[in-house]
Amino acid sequence: MLNRLWISFFLIAFICALYQWLVLDQVLIFEQLLASLFDMSKVTVDIAIGLIGILSFWLGMMKVAEHAGLIDKLSRAISPLFNKLMPEVPKGHPAMGSMTMNLSANFLGLDNAATPLGLKAMQDLQQLNPKKDTASNAQILFLVLNTSSVTLFPVAVFVYRAQQGAVNPTDVFIPIILATFASTMAGLFAVATIQKIKLYDKVVLLYLSAGIALIGGLAVYFSTLTAQALAQQSSLFGNLLIFTTLIIFILSAMRKKVDVYNSFIEGAKEGFETSIKLIPYLLAMLCAIGVFRASGALELIVDTFRQFIIFLGFDSRFVDALPTAFMKPLSGSGARAMMIETMNTHGADSFAGRLASIVQGSTETTFYVLAVYFGSVGIRYSRHAIACGLFADLAGICAAVSVCYWFFG
Repeated sequence: MLNRLWISFFLIAFICALYQWLVLDQVLIFEQLLASLFDMSKVTVDIAIGLIGILSFWLGMMKVAEHAGLIDKLSRAISPLFNKLMPEVPKGHPAMGSMTMNLSANFLGLDNAATPLGLKAMQDLQQLNPKKDTASNAQILFLVLNTSSVTLFPVAVFVYRAQQGAVNPTDVFIPIILATFASTMAGLFAVATIQKIKLYDKVVLLYLSAGIALIGGLAVYFSTLTAQALAQQSSLFGNLLIFTTLIIFILSAMRKKVDVYNSFIEGAKEGFETSIKLIPYLLAMLCAIGVFRASGALELIVDTFRQFIIFLGFDSRFVDALPTAFMKPLSGSGARAMMIETMNTHGADSFAGRLASIVQGSTETTFYVLAVYFGSVGIRYSRHAIACGLFADLAGICAAVSVCYWFFG
């Protein structure tokens, strides 16, 4: 799918450029396409350089947390919830440990650790699956929870915002938390409805009540603030929580007598390697999207949708961030490139720039996760996994638009 999507960007851009040259007499259109390629190539390098440092630092700190045993503690804390949500998985089965470790790693932003743990969890669940080519209930719920992307620290989004000149890169922190919570709850309720999972179980209610109380408390608090105070408090809470967490990592590692410095260096090396690996993917998508916009194709699509929204009588400012929302379920690298391109065009602190950032942090790439996780165990029939995953995506996007108007409107 990604291959077809990437090729389509260039072919559609070429057709639109021919139309602009032959029909609209835009003789400089091909010069603009090439200029866009050069510009996007430069933007890629600028972003990659900044990403190397912060990603290396973050993965270094995550390695400290891992050696301190914090991820294992978080896994044990949420395992009772999965015992109730997936009754077909026996207590003590290896799948429980793999799933909780995977979601814990996702929660802390450990993408590198989360993927192999997720594949291991899917393999463990496949052992219990009576129909090897068809997704089981437990596998579907696990996948949907992955696609809803419960992430406490969307550090990469902050980095990209800083690279694009945001005054307070973390001012989208609370909006992202609210949006990703909405997508997770939507995904969980969708699966629970189809699979007839008893969400009124006292253990499930305890976990859900705690989550809803926390998010509800944040919502009540922020509802008392002015628009300017909302942005300031979001940035303050985000920065305070992130730095406090880093201190907890260090103190916990010291308590466990972990060599903190060498653990950090071990993780930082992984961060450097990860940053370098991202460059070709980022370059490919940014260049493709750059020519797509320069040809006028993206503007045509966005303007058409904008006119429809205006016709309905609604505020159309959110339309400029929709390309990121449309791309998110299909391609993680494509959505990331769309977000950067939106900030590069409209400004990181514009309404569209902030909304694109919130959308990027609110959900995961549904089709990629489905292809990788189900493909790894040979599942051909996904049943209701795609529908529930896309429903969670839609809920996350709608929540992102709502909270963006709330905080920055």
